[in-house]
Amino acid sequence: MRSRSARRSSRYSNGPEGRASESLVQREQCFITKRGSMTQVSISTPLSNFIEQQTKGFLCYSESWYNLLQSVYGYSIILLTTTDRLGQIKGILPLCEIKSPLTGHRLVSLPFSDCCPLLASDEDSANDLIDQAIRLAQEKKVKYLELRPGVNDVLAKRSDMVAGNLYVRWLLPLQENPDALWTSLSSHVRRHIHKAQKQDIQIRMAENIEDVEQYYRLHLLTRSKKHGMPAQPRKYFYQLWNDFHAEGKVQIFLAEYHEHVIASIVIFVHDEILQCAYAASDQRFLHLSPNHLLYWSVIKWGCTQQYKAYDFGRTAIDNKGLMEFKRRWGAIEEPLPYYYYPGVAGLASKSEDSKLFRLLTSCWRRLPLSVAGPLGGLVYRHMG
Repeated sequence: MRSRSARRSSRYSNGPEGRASESLVQREQCFITKRGSMTQVSISTPLSNFIEQQTKGFLCYSESWYNLLQSVYGYSIILLTTTDRLGQIKGILPLCEIKSPLTGHRLVSLPFSDCCPLLASDEDSANDLIDQAIRLAQEKKVKYLELRPGVNDVLAKRSDMVAGNLYVRWLLPLQENPDALWTSLSSHVRRHIHKAQKQDIQIRMAENIEDVEQYYRLHLLTRSKKHGMPAQPRKYFYQLWNDFHAEGKVQIFLAEYHEHVIASIVIFVHDEILQCAYAASDQRFLHLSPNHLLYWSVIKWGCTQQYKAYDFGRTAIDNKGLMEFKRRWGAIEEPLPYYYYPGVAGLASKSEDSKLFRLLTSCWRRLPLSVAGPLGGLVYRHMG
């Protein structure tokens, strides 16, 4: 029987000055080029077609997403690919190389993505991509390799990759008629939606960059004061809007009370799934239940637009309150394992209930917003 390496042609590229493993850089599939001071990823048509066939429009596999990670956070993008003997694409695994004096040198697929599925047309191709990633981690002498594919049978069977099981995701199947979905919500959720409606809270979709700024204001407040965590830089959300909104891949919903924005959600729009990427609110108005009406408005919109599911996003299993909140909507819990080499490591592997996590969040909450905003923007690139 022929070995896997004999059946597959595997390569990786990491820029014009990078090395190639086992063969020349696969330039017919992807380019990583310099344009002035900006490094940009360009994906060729064959690779783009393969991605489209394998995914349901995941943002994390788009050219624009790679370029956002590079321009906002300064990460290096490495695209691992594998082909058959005829040169047909059989798999792709994107990696970010992160070099941080604070959190170490590592390879991640992909930072700031709840889930980045491993795209491969068969088990041999999947194993080849994983083998490439491990070899690359060894060659670069990184602290660890982290893959975030969610449930993956190939990775689960490998003895050299260690699973971390700190997170789950919650998916709510959508129906064409939102009224039919309404009856499946818990009475607790319906009661809070009615409460917000009685307070005359209005929900609208963002139309311009000023609305993005309204979201960012709430995001900074929520991350800093409620969660005690650094917030993504303003530039990140502005670029999300500029790069993805026009093509309908990012939507922002805002809840207004007396013409004042008090809650907001950023939605990543995949081909069949709406994903709650970020949510933020002003704690002073939570007694009005704006978040319940906001979520329900997004879900109703998803039903009328014929999306198949609403993804409530990643949840730490030790966050019992948030787990219960999503359960009451009728969402279905799914495992969301991450895989590591040589062992579990990194911020995504730390329990939110750990003493270190609680200490860090307690300290961050004490920072004034005028300090937490710019400082968070500087720190966040180290958290990928």
